[in-house]
Amino acid sequence: MNHNTPITPRPLPLTSRTGGTQRLASADQLRLQGVPAGEVAARCRPGGGWQQLLPGVLLLQPGAPTSEDRLHAALLYARRTGAVPPQGPDAMITGLAALALHRFSSAPPLTALDRIDVLVPRTRRLRSTGWVRVVRAPESPEPLELTGVPVAPVARAVADAVSGLSDAETVRLLLTEAVRGGHCEPGTVVRELSRARLLTRAHVVDAVDALLAEGRSLSEERLYEMVREFALPDPLWNVDLRLPGGPHLGGVDAYWPDQAVAVELDTRAPRQDDDALWSEYTRKREHLERLGITVVHLTPRKLREAMDQQATVVRTALMAAPDRQPAAYVAVLPR
Repeated sequence: MNHNTPITPRPLPLTSRTGGTQRLASADQLRLQGVPAGEVAARCRPGGGWQQLLPGVLLLQPGAPTSEDRLHAALLYARRTGAVPPQGPDAMITGLAALALHRFSSAPPLTALDRIDVLVPRTRRLRSTGWVRVVRAPESPEPLELTGVPVAPVARAVADAVSGLSDAETVRLLLTEAVRGGHCEPGTVVRELSRARLLTRAHVVDAVDALLAEGRSLSEERLYEMVREFALPDPLWNVDLRLPGGPHLGGVDAYWPDQAVAVELDTRAPRQDDDALWSEYTRKREHLERLGITVVHLTPRKLREAMDQQATVVRTALMAAPDRQPAAYVAVLPR
């Protein structure tokens, strides 16, 4: 061998935390493991066996990166620049990649994505690069761990995905699956869309209107199921209450006239002024209760997650009717 013979970089004993061969590393990690910068540069040249996927992030294997490599590389990139905040998660997968990890059938598979969104705190100094889009959040949600990767909750991931979509049908499908799949309530999704300032886009507003209508329909179906499954007396469904010859008292979702018990579903649209709408709910409830009508307030989430408990609440209100003062007579009209 003479001085013109190229030097082949020697193998490096890099192992992952699980004991297997390490596939990815940041330049900082390699430096801490004692790998000199010259060695890194040599291995990233053609034939060296390593490749730079993102600035400061290397794949320590030949061949194309896998979907898992790209996810972990995106997180490594997001974590390598700037100080990690003292509180809260430093980075998590969001957008369509997160929805793919949540197993959304309406989201493309990871292998089909040309971009991966990473959610980081707003204070991080970090730029989007290559196939990584950096999304900043004033308050980072608590991530879920899926396949060993920190992933944004569905509602946040949907909002981040929608921000980059212009196709109305795709947006509608994502929002619908978030609710139909039981991942979250419509209100939670709409709040995230509102925070992301996406409710000024016509195709998003149309999808939200359809989502809220479907969300109310699902909640009503659960209410019917609760009455049936827990053998509650049959109420009058979806009626308006009115004082005879007097003012309209408001609509309720179920009413037991003999016991003067009403059930009202809270399916407020978060796009509206929450405080003003809640005040309206409160005024109606207080007016009905002054007339001797017990109002049971149920949320879609409670019906979905604890239907048996909600049935107990309604049954208790019905059984307590004989102990109360007789209610004022009200007219009951179809709504």
